[in-house]
Amino acid sequence: MTDSLTCFKAYDIRGRIPDELNIDIAYRIGRAYADSIKPQSVIVGRDIRLTSDELTAALSNGLLDAGVDVYDIGLCGTEEVYFATFAYQAQGQTMDGGIMVTASHNPKDYNGMKLVREQSRPISGDSGLNAIKALAESRRFSPPACERGRLIHVDISASYTQHLLQYINVSTLKAMKIVVNAGNGAAGHVIDQLEAVLPKSIKFIKIHHEPNGHFPNGIPNPLLPENRHSTMAAIAEHHADIGIAWDGDFDRCFLFDETGRFIEGYYIVGLLAEAFLRQYPGASIVHDPRLTWNTVDIVTGLNGQPIQSKTGHAFIKERMRLEDAVYGGEMSAHHYFRDFAYCDSGMIPWLLVLDLMCRSGKKLSQLVDERMQLFPASGEINRTIAQSSAALKKVEQHYQAHALATDFTDGLSMEFTDWRFNLRCSNTEPLVRLNVESRANQALMLAKTEEILALLDE
Repeated sequence: MTDSLTCFKAYDIRGRIPDELNIDIAYRIGRAYADSIKPQSVIVGRDIRLTSDELTAALSNGLLDAGVDVYDIGLCGTEEVYFATFAYQAQGQTMDGGIMVTASHNPKDYNGMKLVREQSRPISGDSGLNAIKALAESRRFSPPACERGRLIHVDISASYTQHLLQYINVSTLKAMKIVVNAGNGAAGHVIDQLEAVLPKSIKFIKIHHEPNGHFPNGIPNPLLPENRHSTMAAIAEHHADIGIAWDGDFDRCFLFDETGRFIEGYYIVGLLAEAFLRQYPGASIVHDPRLTWNTVDIVTGLNGQPIQSKTGHAFIKERMRLEDAVYGGEMSAHHYFRDFAYCDSGMIPWLLVLDLMCRSGKKLSQLVDERMQLFPASGEINRTIAQSSAALKKVEQHYQAHALATDFTDGLSMEFTDWRFNLRCSNTEPLVRLNVESRANQALMLAKTEEILALLDE
């Protein structure tokens, strides 16, 4: 019996409950993962969604029936599964893989999974996800194991917290007020763990802190402007020094300065690149193609090596391993770290920014204002277009006579003397995504943004 599973995407598993993802499919994914990856021990964790417990139980049963030992770390964020997979040891051996049950910032009637193999190497597309999909669809699994696997509940909170603190110098942190908005997702418990070990002079103002799969304050996705107001209001009310908000599984964090202004992830990439290059002179920094000039300017100015990679966590992680890059960043607020097995973390970035603020004596606004003026950017703009590939071709033809450089690493990137843009198609929707930046010319950036949007609307 074979059926088509639409919950398998390019990089992960996501689907509406129960028609696209349910306990039967979750069990089959567990069996297929075991047959394809052939692990002996796997980390499993889950987010706060209402269906995550039952899906995790079914997934685990699939693994256990295949003879795999399941190490369950409970309610967590995706990066805790990454951490446990590369750091947790049983009988002196690290884990052979990890699975996180989460749908991150998708609507509340969705759920999904993110899969990794040993050392938290990503499983996506041709690197194993397609094979797992085919097995789950066909149900042609190996016979159940003679000896069922063991289900072991483990607590990684202490070792994970200590790992996070390795990225900063706790003794240099100064008194400050921090607004933290978990969005009723999974980040709250990590904030509580860090609060217990950071200096008491750091005051946390917690909003939407309790995990709640009903999402009473909206789906946790701070990329949506309407989801930023509560963080901004709390910063103003408490005269806070910085605000931080996370998506549901907190693999992305979003920063607000002391005025309540939302800081585009692009400028945080440059900020963190600078921090790492001062610690590791000459290191390689990986970035995505959507917005590049600020990052390249900072990295080359500090004699680092800027390396462009196609957008997407699997591509970034692969390129970072290839180049032994110390840090990688995407403007979408995904930040990757060599010492975190090249994985993305939503906790390490804000800790590093706090450390930078305290060491420099500057506010977050002061750390980014100059860079925002030097390279003003549009932020990502989405347009629904049925024939998205044809739209890219039309824009390319319009500008090709005047372009100094054209690049197809990810969609269409074109550079001119004082401005550049990237236009790319969504992998999952009839959308094109536009990013425009200029050299110290806000008016030019805005004008060219409108010009391209007008072309797309024709």
